[in-house]
Amino acid sequence: MAFDYDLFVIGGGSGGVRAARVAAAGGAKVALAEDNRMGGTCVIRGCVPKKIMVFASSYREGLEDARSYGWDVKDGPFDWPAFSGRLKTELDRLEGVYRDLLKGSNVEIFDLRARLTDPHTIELSDGTQKTAKHILVATGGHPVRPDMKGAELGIVSDDIFNLKELPKKLLIVGGGYIACEFACIMQGLGVEVTQFYRGAQILRGFDDEARGLIAEMMNERGIKLHLGTNIVDMAPAGEDHTASWSGTGTDAAMGAPAAEVAVRAPAAGTGGPVWVKATNGSEQVFDQVLFATGRSPNTRDMGLEEIGVEVGRRGEIVVDEYSQTAVPSVYAIGDVTGRVQLTPVAIREGMAFVETVFNGNPTPIDHDLIPSAVFTQPELGTVGMSEEEARDQEPVEIYCTSFRPMQSAFAGRPDRVLMKLVVSQATRKVLGCHIVAPGAGEMIQLAGIAVKMGATKEDFDRTVAVHPTMSEELVTMKTPMRVA
Repeated sequence: MAFDYDLFVIGGGSGGVRAARVAAAGGAKVALAEDNRMGGTCVIRGCVPKKIMVFASSYREGLEDARSYGWDVKDGPFDWPAFSGRLKTELDRLEGVYRDLLKGSNVEIFDLRARLTDPHTIELSDGTQKTAKHILVATGGHPVRPDMKGAELGIVSDDIFNLKELPKKLLIVGGGYIACEFACIMQGLGVEVTQFYRGAQILRGFDDEARGLIAEMMNERGIKLHLGTNIVDMAPAGEDHTASWSGTGTDAAMGAPAAEVAVRAPAAGTGGPVWVKATNGSEQVFDQVLFATGRSPNTRDMGLEEIGVEVGRRGEIVVDEYSQTAVPSVYAIGDVTGRVQLTPVAIREGMAFVETVFNGNPTPIDHDLIPSAVFTQPELGTVGMSEEEARDQEPVEIYCTSFRPMQSAFAGRPDRVLMKLVVSQATRKVLGCHIVAPGAGEMIQLAGIAVKMGATKEDFDRTVAVHPTMSEELVTMKTPMRVA
């Protein structure tokens, strides 16, 4: 059977674009469909704009530090419209880069929604149909609101980048990395931030000691973090709403006055003033409520199950180690598979797909020992197992130190950093490395190489320290803090 294309990619994010380009460079006839903006979550509404906002939010503290170092600088208001305008210009530029890369690789682009009608046929939203020998689904995911009354009053992470003005008071619901990153970002931009998380500690799944320090530093910076807390009820704020705090201690410290809280005019953009009642009995009005309570794969109404592709209970496409679905001609990579939801992983999966399908070299996906970073302030960088995971597997030694880094100590700030190694007693291999510090994301990329190579604690010990740096502590810790 003659097909229109050798490969049809559905989804113009980092993974899909990379797979399309590499396959086309090898001589395949390739098309790609994207019904939103080229670049996907990472470039348009995720990693890139978020990291730019991280940079922007760090300058307020930088100005405070500058005065401690002798610079005569004055504080000024943050100009959100000016910043967001430049941000949109940069995202437009990056989207153009992605389009140019595809065109330069002779990939045909369809700015349309696509769905599957059989194992080799794609139907576009304009009614046309295309056939392909291989189909790659790389449609990513989207943020979801919780299933609760009034959830439509809140915004999600995609909406943050399109706000016309910053809220004065923001409630963030959630305790994962997206919630914590935006809590730090918005606080750094001058927003009064309250965060609710129903669990006992934020950043579930990360090392307990590391996430505990992150929570402590977030509170220290003025984020009103409330654990074991969730929303009971929420409604549009109105003149008849009064909001007072009935709690004491931590709840009273959330900053609401004892009398009525003034209801502000609706913020321009998505959402608006919302009255919220919490499980701790407190009530307050927020200018915005941001739900950072999870993401779901973009698999709805794509015809997947109708043609035999297996979809999991969360909507994720089920694939094997080669990213192949139950339908041999259909593959899937990236967040839509629900495996490891990181942009570099999607790109690696796209490369492995091309190697397997077009280069005749079956390449399984390696999801082991992937370094990652959480861009809170300070950042968290991690690779390998947490202390809790490792001690459940085998006896381990824990090498750990926490201290005030030179830069912030001189400025008089109470910030602390953490350097931690989890070491196997039997093999002496470093099973996990966890860093909480400014620039932890940069550090963990390099530490990740050593851990991936199977470095032992003695390999770290033989490495000469770079002084004076925070990271030198990774190679100077000689005595374990504890065994587990």
